[in-house]
Amino acid sequence: MIDPDTSPALRRARTDLDSVLALTRDLVRIPTRGGIDTYDAAITHLRGWMDERDLHPKVLRDGTGAAVALTADVRGRYPGPTWVLDACLDTAPFGDEAVWTHPPTSGMVQDGWLWGRGAADSKVAVAMFCHLAAYLRADAESLRGDLVLLFDLDEHTGHFGGAKRYFAAQDTPTDIGGVMIGYPGMDKLVIGGRGVYRVRLRVHGVASHSGGSRSTANAISKASAIIRALEGEPLPGPAEGFGPGKLTVTSVEAGQGFSVVPDLCTVNVDVRTTATFTGDEAADLVAAVVAKVDADWPDTAPTLIEAHTRWPSYALPPSSPLRSALVEAAHAHAVPVRPKIAGPSNIGNYLAGLGIPATAGFGPVYEGLHATDERVRLDSVPVAQAVYEQAIRTLMR
Repeated sequence: MIDPDTSPALRRARTDLDSVLALTRDLVRIPTRGGIDTYDAAITHLRGWMDERDLHPKVLRDGTGAAVALTADVRGRYPGPTWVLDACLDTAPFGDEAVWTHPPTSGMVQDGWLWGRGAADSKVAVAMFCHLAAYLRADAESLRGDLVLLFDLDEHTGHFGGAKRYFAAQDTPTDIGGVMIGYPGMDKLVIGGRGVYRVRLRVHGVASHSGGSRSTANAISKASAIIRALEGEPLPGPAEGFGPGKLTVTSVEAGQGFSVVPDLCTVNVDVRTTATFTGDEAADLVAAVVAKVDADWPDTAPTLIEAHTRWPSYALPPSSPLRSALVEAAHAHAVPVRPKIAGPSNIGNYLAGLGIPATAGFGPVYEGLHATDERVRLDSVPVAQAVYEQAIRTLMR
């Protein structure tokens, strides 16, 4: 445990707090809802802040020319791995603005909290990481390896376009030692997550007039049979730190009007996988259930299974330098953090598919994530920043 008076990282973070909060508030006041708002104003503001501190940010763009991320590098003097600090600059939607205590773009500071959409997820992490990079740039002569800031502008859409653009551009992604994703929450360090296997089922029936004398196979009825069969399948329980596997039907679309028996029903299926229930096993389960129901409906075309997303489950072992550095830094600053494998999937699953270790959640205390009255607790910000600084310095010695 570190005495606050003797922890250089915590002293620096406390000195930084007003500046970190000012940058966070500026960013919160610029709406960046994923897939809704334009990001030009946020990019311009953040680039200006970073340029003033010689961080020389770059905008990454996708194939259409749309901005998907902002990045910057701090290059150490000595060779070593690349470590990435990742945070999203886009946010969830506002929801019903009328029920917010303070407007979602107010950036209000009150009662020890900073309020607004993105305050916790993850504009405060963007601000903290920028300040850390500025410190480390001044100490670059003593560092081994490189530090990268990666601020994704395409995270809340579910596309993760910024991360995909950055990592796809790396000639040698195996040189990346690990990624620290600045999702908020101080009670745990997310070191893994259940995987995801998502498919779209195109279930076929036979079209006819709903009032006709001849009945035909209704695609909705057939889809209902598939849904019941899928939801009735037993899945493996918790194992090796993971929660149980989970299968959820998340969308059903079919039909038009009243007079036509639908011949197509589209069903979205989300399966969460684990170390003992892999993506291959999830695919086999869905295929087997669909084949059985298809066999019971011989007068219809076979159901088409369209793969949508497939990310593996992952968990960093206790021997992981990334995991150890963050846990030890947290404990040194009296934060009783525990490593945890998350139930929801996260961008760490995508990185695991590339063979890149990642943590996906440690940061300031928060409330209202993706909900009304999102906010971050002010006194927890310096502690989170100090933990990250100590962990990075450990990794880049």
